[in-house]
Amino acid sequence: MTHSIAFNFEDGVTRFIDASPDETVADAAYRQGINIPLDCRDGACGTCKCFAEAGRYDLGEEYIDDALSVDEARQGFVLTCQMRAQSDCVVRVPVSSDVCRTRPASFEATISAVHLLSDSTIALSIKGEALNKLAFLPGQYVNLGVPGSTQTRAYSFSSLQRDGEVSFLIRNVPGGLMSSFLTEMAKAGDSMTLAGPLGSFYLREIRRPLLLLAGGTGLAPFTAMLEKIAEQGSEQPLHLIYGVTNDFDLVEMDRLEAFAARIANFSFSACVANPDSRHPLKGYVTQHIEPRHLNDGDVDVYLCGPPPMVEAVSQFIREQGIAPVNFYYEKFAASAA
Repeated sequence: MTHSIAFNFEDGVTRFIDASPDETVADAAYRQGINIPLDCRDGACGTCKCFAEAGRYDLGEEYIDDALSVDEARQGFVLTCQMRAQSDCVVRVPVSSDVCRTRPASFEATISAVHLLSDSTIALSIKGEALNKLAFLPGQYVNLGVPGSTQTRAYSFSSLQRDGEVSFLIRNVPGGLMSSFLTEMAKAGDSMTLAGPLGSFYLREIRRPLLLLAGGTGLAPFTAMLEKIAEQGSEQPLHLIYGVTNDFDLVEMDRLEAFAARIANFSFSACVANPDSRHPLKGYVTQHIEPRHLNDGDVDVYLCGPPPMVEAVSQFIREQGIAPVNFYYEKFAASAA
């Protein structure tokens, strides 16, 4: 039996390896071409110190306190030259992927479906045999190549990988290079390339209530996260607030309803900023964050949206005098031609 180890590097690149319970994570990495920094291999120097964000593992007993203190071990730090995985794990590596002589994985696939969900949002699905080997942490993104050009655009997965197929929610930007291709030329069977996964915005182990805040197509990483949560379940309450500018920007509402039916502790609300909206909830996301959602700070906040939204939410939480245990966020901005 082997376990999957996700290495998330300082530059946002994520690579996955398999490790058996009887080999160290560092040995497994080297066996698969990823050179985790090492000096001694004996747990004495601390060069291979990383942070385990999720999973069960054996720390070993050979290392010394100068390399890894009791307090560090309690926090989740590990020495990969001693660590042996007992389940799938996520390990944050404090150096860039280049230092470890690796880079984002590249894949070839074809468009399986593309259609307008609304005037502002495009749904894209791509599929390929190579994508059966694609692994990522829910919430991460890839760089999609724009066919007919040398340029790429970054998009978060809006689904998990199933049978070699993944999906994305893409903002329809007038004059945008990817938007123009998808709305004017793309058809099923067209080839596309992707490189990744990338990013430090991903679902961590759920240890306390979650508040999920999405702006526009920033909903995408949350639908991937919710797919994972629906599979594994959660004993903690989860609440999503989804904010858009206009009524026609609201998409995937049926999907959110389906998640609410599948996940016992999940609830959501959606709001529209346009004061002329016919939607029941108007205003910005910050106007619909209630004290119970912040749970006196015992909460993990995940936020994905345009920079003004990220700044507004950050300021709002500061003004409440509350510091969430964790605050993960990702800003995005549309690219024109």
